[in-house]
Amino acid sequence: MSDYFKTTPTSDGFFGEFGGSFIPPELQSEMDKITDAYFRICKSHDFITELRSIRKHFQGRPTPVYYCRRLSEQLGAGLYLKREDLNHTGAHKLNHCMGEALLAKYMGKKRLIAETGAGQHGVALATAAAYFGLECEIHMGEVDIAKEHPNVVRMKILGAEVVPVSHGLKTLKEAVDSAFQSYLKDPVNTIYCIGSVVGPHPFPMLVRDFQRVVGIEAREQFEEMTGELPDNVVACVGGGSNAMGIFSAFLGDSCDIYGVEPSGRSYETGEHACSMKFGTPGVIHGFKCMMLQDEKGEPGPVYSVASGLDYPGVGPEHCMLGQQGRVNYVDANDKDAIDAFYRLSRQEGIIPALESAHAVAYAFRLAEEKPRQSILVNLSGRGDKDIDFVVDNYGLPEDE
Repeated sequence: MSDYFKTTPTSDGFFGEFGGSFIPPELQSEMDKITDAYFRICKSHDFITELRSIRKHFQGRPTPVYYCRRLSEQLGAGLYLKREDLNHTGAHKLNHCMGEALLAKYMGKKRLIAETGAGQHGVALATAAAYFGLECEIHMGEVDIAKEHPNVVRMKILGAEVVPVSHGLKTLKEAVDSAFQSYLKDPVNTIYCIGSVVGPHPFPMLVRDFQRVVGIEAREQFEEMTGELPDNVVACVGGGSNAMGIFSAFLGDSCDIYGVEPSGRSYETGEHACSMKFGTPGVIHGFKCMMLQDEKGEPGPVYSVASGLDYPGVGPEHCMLGQQGRVNYVDANDKDAIDAFYRLSRQEGIIPALESAHAVAYAFRLAEEKPRQSILVNLSGRGDKDIDFVVDNYGLPEDE
């Protein structure tokens, strides 16, 4: 694996058969400029030094790995959490947003634009824009605006313009469509800061590289805490940025790796977002991936209780790793996630994001299947944004 990150993806952005760049020529020329700038700047001492300073003094990195003592005793397995919920703004998203905004600054861009589902990417990008003194425009589906109201307020406080998206299902896929349309109006002064390891090349690579800090830290921390590497590594997967961040450090090891997709309410009714399990190869938002499609080959409807996971596609590197069998793509449903949300809150004093709760839920199941093993979960975000929605729709559990 020593040359993996130098050779993957290929020069034209492919991870095996997935990835690439399927966009109009005028937009491709801008993507080529971003690619050239990234490869030039990422080798620059000045860029690296500034990014490291931001990580330490602004973001509060490294985030810790935490041993869940009470839950581990109950489960009979060692449960550990990589605490990305303690990263500034409350999730892993700031890792790549600060990198993308710094890249924009070096390229002379004046405006950042992006989509958001759960709002964590939007908050992180608005934070980065405020830090660097750049304009910021965030596109968000009306369903998610209602569901994630606290994050909408945070984005506005930080100075971002939040653009409601009212067509289609009014969720993440439509927000991406809307953001791309806005970006096309002025790609010279604007950079589209994609919120996951998706989109046309170079973004699946670029976001992964900025998120690798999670895995680098976690590997070193876990080994220092236990004297060995984890038996299992688990992360939720929508587009898949937090998962690629932590998986990247363990791909060359013998540990088992699990990406947890949202199985929503039901397989039978199609109310899920399991792109790896039920998808077929297709092109969405300028890249090829495993994708949930309707009978016309268009992106199919998706659903998850977690707004950040309801996307009909998935990062191309995940598609390749799944095809190779290196990563196991599994799922957890809404009920699993809500139960895990409350159990982690009450047993360890940590309220997880609903997205992260899917990974925690699968870790609970894995502990039953693999007693006495260690499980490292990427707790990708905190649940402040979700508490009103969860209590209003699911109530509080009865006291035990």
